[in-house]
Parts: sequence; structure tokens; C-alpha cells
Amino acid sequence: MYQIEEPTYFIYLAIIPAIFVLFLLVLWWKKRTQKQFTDTNLIQKLSPSTSTFKSFLKITMICLGLGLLVISLTNPKMGTKLETIKREGVDIVFALDVSKSMLAEDIAPSRLDKAKQIITKIIDKLGSDRVGIIIYAGNSYPLLPITTDHAAAKMFLQNANPNMVSSQGTAINEAIEKAITYYDNEEQTNRFLFIVSDGEDHEENTVTLAKEAQKEGIKIYTVGVGTKEGGPIPMRTIGGAISYKKDSKGEVVITKMKEEVLREIAYEGKGKYINGNKTQETINSIEAILLKAEKSEFESKQFSDYKDQFQWFIGFGLLFLIIDVLLLEKKTTWVQKLNLFNQSEPKNNK
Repeated sequence: MYQIEEPTYFIYLAIIPAIFVLFLLVLWWKKRTQKQFTDTNLIQKLSPSTSTFKSFLKITMICLGLGLLVISLTNPKMGTKLETIKREGVDIVFALDVSKSMLAEDIAPSRLDKAKQIITKIIDKLGSDRVGIIIYAGNSYPLLPITTDHAAAKMFLQNANPNMVSSQGTAINEAIEKAITYYDNEEQTNRFLFIVSDGEDHEENTVTLAKEAQKEGIKIYTVGVGTKEGGPIPMRTIGGAISYKKDSKGEVVITKMKEEVLREIAYEGKGKYINGNKTQETINSIEAILLKAEKSEFESKQFSDYKDQFQWFIGFGLLFLIIDVLLLEKKTTWVQKLNLFNQSEPKNNK
């Protein structure tokens, strides 16, 4: 497993395409200037050993060398020792609604962004607890299995969007059904499912599944994002223009948060409904719930010893730069002697 100590240095990789574009501009300028003074065929006769391929090869070596040196600045590390660690915590699964209605901006910046913000800040406050993420719309999909890797959880969470789910709609029952099979520790006595949604539910058996989940020892808490007044659903085109979703009559669809649905699910799941529109209050409420929970002991494997790998990148980076210095922009002699294209030697007119 790899770790990056200073990821901010990756920004310097932007130098690489800039150098390559500059090289192409200089090459174009040279060709254009030469054509103003003489014929292309005459230039080839005057300098037959000039190689455009070698020029491209040299700039490639420079770009590779600089790229590897930049990566070395980030100080990549590799885990070398895997050990089993005993922890105490609870299992928490977040079911995130990524349906189109979550794009509504009645809560700034949008319902989906607000939901991600809440989950991210809760993960930041977790200790040894394990966390998993499910996304759902018309169907549910496992985004991240139960893990102690909170950094990975946040990374996967940020990439969650409606395009990841092929079937649109809002089927909370799908998320609950997936969550029932999500917990992999049979000895864990405290299992929490946090459903973060605007409450729109297009299925009828959601409450029944909430009761089944509760029988499996899963406590269901619902977090509502959105307002009762609601808002339109923005639809962004490839060109960046914004329009709003319309119904079959051509009228703009207004999506509203359904608190009643979320309250009923939480009630049947022996949990609690939490209004998520105020981020800090929501986090405080969830943190208080988790602090009161009884912690169970479980084992997890993780890398405990990481070794620096930057020296490899420095070594190969310098190697490519040395190759660039040794390469000449002239054609290689033995390649010229091969005469691959059977070009005849120019005859001297006597």
C-alpha cells in the first residue's frame, strides 16, 4: 500500500505539458522560418543528418525526467509490514442518496454537496470505528465496503454523483436491503445505518425493510437535507449551460424534502430523525449518538511500517535527463547505413 506524504507538489506536474507545448511551438517556428529562406529539399541536402525524431525523443526524456523528479518531491511511501491490530469501535454504514433530486440547490451549495460535507466531517471525528458507504437512487450500489481506512472513505465519497447509478429514482428500500448484508462482523453488537437523503421515496416496502434491519441489530438514523419549500433540479449540459428538469407538461419540477418519510423510517429502525440543514448541529447530534454506543472489539490488518520510495524516482529521473544529454539531434550513423527506404545516393554531375 502506498502513501503520499506531500501531495501538493503534484501541481508542479503542470510544467510538463507546458514544456512540450513550448517545444512544439519552437519546432513550428523553426520550420516556418526556414521555409522563408530556402526550399525544404535543399535544407535536407545541406543537413542530411538532422533528425526530427531525435528532437522528439530528447524532449520526451526531459519530460519523463522532470516528471519523476516532481513525484519524488511528494515522497511516496510503501507499506512494508502488515500486522493485525485489535480495535474497539462500532460499524457505521452511510447510505447516500445520489438521485437527481439531490442536485437541487435549495440548500447551498446543493443537497448532495451538503450531504457529502456532513458525512466527511463525521468520518473525521470517528476513532477506531469501521465505516462503509452505499450510494443509491433507483438502485443501490456498494461504494466502499466496511473498512477502518477513513481516508479512503472520504476519497470515495467525494467522487459520488448521480452518474454512478444507472437507474434513476429514489428507492430507499434498496439501500436498506443492501445494508442488511453489508456488515461482515457477526460479533458486532452495535450496527448503525445513517441514511442521508431528501426523503423522496418511490417504493412502498421501505418501512417493512426498516423493521427487518432492526431485527438484524441495525439501528437506522435518517438525516434529511433540503427544504419543505423545495427547489428546481438543475440539469447541466456539456457546454456548461444550466436548465431545469421539466415534467411531461413542460413545467419545471420542484422537488421538496419529505421529512415524514424519513421520520417513519427512523422510528421503525429504532433510531432517530435528524435535520441535516445545519451542518454543525447535525454533526454534534450524530457524534453524541456514537459516543454513547457500546464499543465492540474487532481485529483489523493494516500496514504499520512505511518506507520512503522517493530515491527510486530521483534515480530514474536523473537517468532520463542523462540520456537526454547524451542524445544528439543527429541521425544515428548505423541507422543511416541501413538505408531502410532504399534511397539512392545523389550523383555528382561532372
